[in-house]
Amino acid sequence: MNLIIKNPRRTFSIFLMGSMGMIGVALFMEHFLQLKPCILCYMQRGAVILFGILAAVGLILNPKKLHIYKLFIYLIFFSALGGALLAMRQLYLQSLPADLVPSCAPDMDYLFSTLPFLEVLILAFTGDGNCAEVLWTFIGISIPGWVLIALSILMVYCLIVLKNANEIHSHKYN
Repeated sequence: MNLIIKNPRRTFSIFLMGSMGMIGVALFMEHFLQLKPCILCYMQRGAVILFGILAAVGLILNPKKLHIYKLFIYLIFFSALGGALLAMRQLYLQSLPADLVPSCAPDMDYLFSTLPFLEVLILAFTGDGNCAEVLWTFIGISIPGWVLIALSILMVYCLIVLKNANEIHSHKYN
């Protein structure tokens, strides 16, 4: 357990591998299973890519100061939290009865070419009818459910790392 919690480089590597794995699965589902992502799916990918970038920067910089190390872990945590909240929104839309599902929005390319960025962003956070469609399940859990599970595991890992961060840096870098 100490190998995956008390080593900053391994911690950032685990976050980076988690991000790359999630994006790899998303791209596989999009290109090989031909599942068309909705606007909330893209937003969740953005959160996962953001925490992957933060993990990569943390891995490259390998921060020696405790407050910088903690800052990276907090940023990764809040990025994962944002993705988890978006996944919960999509799960909520998927749980609605058909008559309460919001109307479908046009394609993403059309939205970006015709609407201001802020309006597209607001539409993205609220979701639309496309986001309520369940395209794929595994053991009864849809894609945003699996995203929520994966991000929740990574957030718990963040909290465990933060709890042990003082011990890591007090022995290693002082």
